[in-house]
Amino acid sequence: MPYLFRRRDFITTQDFEREEIDVMLDLARDLKIRFAHDEPTPWLLYKTLFMLFFDASTRTRNSIEAGITQLGGHAHFLAPNTLQLSHGETVADTAKVLSRYGHAIAIRACEFRRGNRYMNEIAEAADVPVLNLQDDVYHPMQVLADLMTIQERFGKDLRGLKVGISWAYAESHLKPLSVPQSQILLFARYGMDLTLAYPEGFDLMPEIVGAARTNADRYGSTITITHRMEDAFEDADVIIAKNWGGFYAAKSVEGIQEASRRHTDWICNEEKMGLTKRQSIYMHALPADRGKEVTDAVIDGPHSVIYDEAANRLHTAKAVMALVMGGR
Repeated sequence: MPYLFRRRDFITTQDFEREEIDVMLDLARDLKIRFAHDEPTPWLLYKTLFMLFFDASTRTRNSIEAGITQLGGHAHFLAPNTLQLSHGETVADTAKVLSRYGHAIAIRACEFRRGNRYMNEIAEAADVPVLNLQDDVYHPMQVLADLMTIQERFGKDLRGLKVGISWAYAESHLKPLSVPQSQILLFARYGMDLTLAYPEGFDLMPEIVGAARTNADRYGSTITITHRMEDAFEDADVIIAKNWGGFYAAKSVEGIQEASRRHTDWICNEEKMGLTKRQSIYMHALPADRGKEVTDAVIDGPHSVIYDEAANRLHTAKAVMALVMGGR
């Protein structure tokens, strides 16, 4: 049966059938080839996307902004302090007005226990698609690019592939849970066997882990949770080692930081990568805290595919926008 994408929100991959995710990935691969050949793809000619960023961004903002430009449209960058949101305008009023001016609204809002709620409040009031550029629960744009990168290395049939997803130490800021949560949700639907490693107390949201286990049961994959970092690396095909905030380890920022400092040895280094399979790949959504999350020898070494992963952010973003802002 034909899949209907047009005017649908893209807040989590959970809202799409696996076959629909496959369509997105196939289109992303086609767009990547066209981009390499410098072939114009004016599929969203004169369409407007409003981008509302509550949090800083490099890859997300630029992949979206460049992507819609390459599709023939235009993106407006909006910061909360430049809108009447800062003066108390309601979420519904903002959504309804922007819906009258353009063709989609994209939002990045990562505040814990607030971002996804805000995203859904906008979607409830908007008359155009809402695209999630990362919230506190999900990062669907990132995980699409991650999956595309894995398939480029290992093929479309990923059943039995071992993916180690590990917490790693960092000091820069309290990073959202949304990247590892989106990864366990989507990777489980492709038959990958996941080992999730983190120090005690640095749990992901229990409802997300439960949903990921349901996905794993349906698609024949496994999810193993451990508090030993090396378990994620042993015989792994894919390593994703990055920090996320310990929002269940303590209630205050200071408390979370103190809990994190007990685990400075949770670093991705050559010794740990030596436990993986010979042709394994190292991935990171970036930015990485070099020297804390990962050593330079690994992130700049032969296993690393971080720049291919970042490049795929452009092509998967274009595929999503082409389908939900145009499509059928």
